[in-house]
Amino acid sequence: MMAPLMFGGLILFMLIGYPVAFSLAAVGLAFSWIAIEHGFFSVSLLQALPERVFGTIMANELLLAIPFFTFMGTILERCGLAEDLLDGIGQLFGSVRGGLSYAVVLVGAVLGAITGTVAASVIAMGLISLPIMMRYGYNMRHATGVIAASGTITQLIPPSLVLVVLADQLGRSVGDMYAGAIGPSIVQVLLFMVFVLIVSIVKPAHVPGLPREARTLHGWALISKCLWAMVPSLVLIFLVLGTILMGLATPTEGGAMGAVGAMVLAALHRRLTWKLTWQGMDSTMRITAMVIFILVGSNVFSLTFRGVDGDLWIEHMLTSLPGGVAGFLIVVNIFVFFLAFFLDFFEIAFIIIPLLAPVATKLGIDLIWFGVLLGVNMQTSFMHPPFGFALFYLRGIAPPEVKSSDIYWGAIPWVGLQIIMCAIVIAWPGLVTSFIDVGPAQDATKIQIELPPPEEAPAEIQIK
Repeated sequence: MMAPLMFGGLILFMLIGYPVAFSLAAVGLAFSWIAIEHGFFSVSLLQALPERVFGTIMANELLLAIPFFTFMGTILERCGLAEDLLDGIGQLFGSVRGGLSYAVVLVGAVLGAITGTVAASVIAMGLISLPIMMRYGYNMRHATGVIAASGTITQLIPPSLVLVVLADQLGRSVGDMYAGAIGPSIVQVLLFMVFVLIVSIVKPAHVPGLPREARTLHGWALISKCLWAMVPSLVLIFLVLGTILMGLATPTEGGAMGAVGAMVLAALHRRLTWKLTWQGMDSTMRITAMVIFILVGSNVFSLTFRGVDGDLWIEHMLTSLPGGVAGFLIVVNIFVFFLAFFLDFFEIAFIIIPLLAPVATKLGIDLIWFGVLLGVNMQTSFMHPPFGFALFYLRGIAPPEVKSSDIYWGAIPWVGLQIIMCAIVIAWPGLVTSFIDVGPAQDATKIQIELPPPEEAPAEIQIK
């Protein structure tokens, strides 16, 4: 009963409102003392804790990508790039019903590919596009919903921080995780645009086109405006994502180039100031510290949890589900969806993924596909109450006349679209796996190693 009690104790601590990182560590240490007292394991098990923490945090170069991507996102949030993108694409689609919604979805995708952080996308697009949508008569629920949802696309589009963390927790390559997410992210954008099209047909008054006097750019002026916004963005996407996918740079190196590129873009838009740089460093420090403390807490919790055979309890519970792999996927996705009501994606990734990964491996599930599927699912953690951070960001920058009820009700159709996206990834695994370059050497089951008989082998080989 120790493993279920630990899990229940963790939920109780978090419901009380204690910070997640310290809840994890407190529950882990308290139950380790109980387990040692009752002889479930010896105190020597805890001697592995310093090495686990050091190996996970200090010796893990992959996690260096987190501060780089965070800094890049905070700089781009304030550098003027989003304004240029939304202005150019909004003018391009302005005459079409729902044109501003199409522009928000496309700009959300582009910002997702260069920032990697949801906060940067939602805040930037909310500040710029929400007042314009309100001015030209867009339905309030639709406007707030499309802005929040387009910001959460960032969580799925490489170079997403979520994919970096999932790759680390699943023990897989970040490059493969990024490649696997390309197909679902494209389909997610198309799904959102199809929904806008349906709204424009069914309820055209909710998404009116811009009046002629609002479309001030035409011809070459419009083209140059779009190019000025898009070309630097595409260069930055190549610097970050292209170099990683081509194997020219590690995720950490790609993040470093992205951080430098973001500062260059800010300089081009004449926004690079000491105040902007300081704000970027401050946000980066806070988010990185939060991630590190959650990692330390999750290491304490998971060491004790495995010591009381919690991993075997989880494995037995999930492998005994009716329906085999299908039953496992349905239960896991429902479980993660409801956890997202109370935890953000960092907490889910560090607490739950290490427990699910061994079961998925035992069931023969491809971990890259599994990670992308969970990434699609965890988008909803930003969109539904009570802790939908995209909704909080939008509430924080929306004008006072925007009701909180409109923001929450407006998010519901887009959460439904994200759930549909989960079903698409489950029904069509090739959407993920076809983008991954899998060579024969990557399948360990196909590698055969010939060794001499023990009596003929050198002493060194016999010892090993």
